[in-house]
Amino acid sequence: MKALMFGWEFPPHILGGLGTASFGLTKGMAECGDMDITFVIPKPWGDEPKDFARIIGANCTPVVWRDVNWDHVQSRIGHVMDPQQYYSLRDHIYADFNHIGTNDLGCIEFSGRYPENLLEEINNYSIVAGVIARTLDFDVIHSHDWLTYPAGIHAKQVSNKPFVIHVHATDFDRSRGNVNPNVFRIEKDGMTHADHIITVSNLTRRTVIEKYGISPDKVTTVHNAVEPLSEELLNVEVPPKHDKIVTFLGRITMQKGPEYFVEAAVQVLRKVHNVQFVMAGGGDMMEKMIRLAARRNIADRFHFAGFLRGKQVYEMLKASDVYIMPSVSEPFGISPLEAMQMGVPSIISKQSGCAEILDNVIKVDYWDTNAIADAIYSILEYPSMYRQLRENGLAEVNQITWDKAGAKVINIYKAISGLTP
Repeated sequence: MKALMFGWEFPPHILGGLGTASFGLTKGMAECGDMDITFVIPKPWGDEPKDFARIIGANCTPVVWRDVNWDHVQSRIGHVMDPQQYYSLRDHIYADFNHIGTNDLGCIEFSGRYPENLLEEINNYSIVAGVIARTLDFDVIHSHDWLTYPAGIHAKQVSNKPFVIHVHATDFDRSRGNVNPNVFRIEKDGMTHADHIITVSNLTRRTVIEKYGISPDKVTTVHNAVEPLSEELLNVEVPPKHDKIVTFLGRITMQKGPEYFVEAAVQVLRKVHNVQFVMAGGGDMMEKMIRLAARRNIADRFHFAGFLRGKQVYEMLKASDVYIMPSVSEPFGISPLEAMQMGVPSIISKQSGCAEILDNVIKVDYWDTNAIADAIYSILEYPSMYRQLRENGLAEVNQITWDKAGAKVINIYKAISGLTP
């Protein structure tokens, strides 16, 4: 079966969990066999893995005819995409988009990130999707998250092939209910046009059904998973430490509940002094959290590590004694699973999707800073509890693999295509 996937991130260039999940699921599906996957992203960099998916860059897809020779195409995009693919796509340009502004190859430029003109890039991405859908041979369309729903809708209109959307989060999660009407409209439009909707948790499934008015029969939960770690990452070296370390690792935004981490730290530090708290990540609430830690007089025991990438994440986790995810509304939350892979006991909010599948963690309400503090204290002070969560958590997470999630998605493909799963 051939799948045309639209995404916004792909490792190693990721800005959040969306890229990690897209990578893991795509690889897991490929491992199931009999899958041919083309993954479209706005801007590839050339170092994306290509052994289980064909990568196409929207910024390498011409929407205006240009009479350019092979050597020029090779010099411009050969490091990220096969030049022959460029010419194949050029043969299926269906309108004149000169009014948008294109480069010397007739392609639209994309930032590959989340710029201020994000809605414009989403619209341009959907235009590119039309050229791609007219060129490639595929059986099903799969759009990851709201940024790519318009692209998937256009591809469906062009090809009349079954269309699946993958809801990794909704704006109700990101905004604590203060929903952006433009984002809501795009999300609702994608859900309406989709032949089937995949959500990353039952929590998100309920949101799709209740907040967007979607029929339950149209929505299936496929929980996320984790990629097995290499020996290099499992055995990363970290400097010797004198204090215990408690870590928050994620975007410092209201969705992730960083203020509850700070307030829990205040309570723990009243009882235990040989502990350091680390908030790793970036986001619009960072300055607010720095000021909060200062007002609570814990700045000398509280550290902001900034945004961590790749190996840095696992170095931070390896150095940690406790990992915390106090999210207010977390569609899934892969980071606790990554912490468990490194043998770090984890505390997660009951308001997270991963709480549906994890047993060997401590689950608390995000707002209950007393319970969070008690859980931190217990893990730090009772070695038997630390060992139990560490050992059982590691055994549990090693069973949560992407190939199992991939098999469920393939069965959904078959069902909406009229094939027997």
